[in-house]
Amino acid sequence: MLWIRLSKSLKDLIASDIDLVFIQLEDFGEVHKIEGKSITIIIDNDTLVTMKNGNILGVAESDTLIFARTEDLEGEKAPGSALNVDGRECTVDSWAENMGITQIALHHTRMV
Repeated sequence: MLWIRLSKSLKDLIASDIDLVFIQLEDFGEVHKIEGKSITIIIDNDTLVTMKNGNILGVAESDTLIFARTEDLEGEKAPGSALNVDGRECTVDSWAENMGITQIALHHTRMV
């Protein structure tokens, strides 16, 4: 059996896929300000609707679902925490990190 040694680790390959495939400005990504920092994110409200229909805990009140590179974010926020998106205060409903991508479900703070 012939073994081929890859010059990059699996972690490096996944990181390059994040940039080349998932978070691309040309195809999916858009630049938004998160906590005052301009980063590329993906807004995916179709997936949010699917999650709501599947009764995924914690997203029933969510208005927006975003994906971002984990390294672009300041750090994980707990549900109920505030997150500023494009100058608007939102509340984190869920925050999940997986292989360098963070999925955040948010609801907009409503004025009373």
